[in-house]
Amino acid sequence: MTGDRVRTHIRGLDEQLQGGVPRGSVVLIAGKPGTMKSSVAFNILYRNAKENRGGAYVTLEQSRESMLDNMAGMGMDVKGLEKQMSVLDLAMIRKKLKQLSKQSWMEVFKMYVGNLKKSMDLDLLVVDSLPVLQVMAKFEEPRDDLFRFFEWLRDLEITTFLIAEMKQDSDMFSDNGEDFLSDGIIHLDLRREDRIVNLFMSVVKMRKTGHKRGYFPLIFVDGGFEIVTN
Repeated sequence: MTGDRVRTHIRGLDEQLQGGVPRGSVVLIAGKPGTMKSSVAFNILYRNAKENRGGAYVTLEQSRESMLDNMAGMGMDVKGLEKQMSVLDLAMIRKKLKQLSKQSWMEVFKMYVGNLKKSMDLDLLVVDSLPVLQVMAKFEEPRDDLFRFFEWLRDLEITTFLIAEMKQDSDMFSDNGEDFLSDGIIHLDLRREDRIVNLFMSVVKMRKTGHKRGYFPLIFVDGGFEIVTN
């Protein structure tokens, strides 16, 4: 973290963002399946945890064990970082929900995050993914419910990355106005060039930040992510 900015630790990106993401922002990491959204988000938490900044990753689709195994295979092993980084999955939340049967799923989710905020001085939060959270929380009025959810996240005064799964046949970042509610949008995209599929990244939106909106090749090299700007 640099002053009022949270570093992504993606080489080349923080320079584009005047040092990083503005602290306290709610940012969508949007992309279609296979664009490494989870890996990019985990990388941000992992690199910040190594600098002793608390982060929590909530996975609602993949089990905790599977997530940790996959990330360790990419060189992001959380062993020794348990005090700085917490990984929760849907099964853990459901177990707690059974114990607190009178509370809603969203109330239990907020309780988990609130407790982590107190116990580990939480700076960063990732929710993987936002569409699944909406289903689990049974949002009846998605736009209103999402507005209140985003405001709750901002009131926590932490920086949040929400993974948004884009549909294969659509270029829309969201279905219920999440792109308007968010402070930033980082878009990941796959492009086929000369029989090779390459990954690209673009900062579509980032409040309080002057940035370029070009699409830059995103590569994973030497255990970290990097965008190629020239």
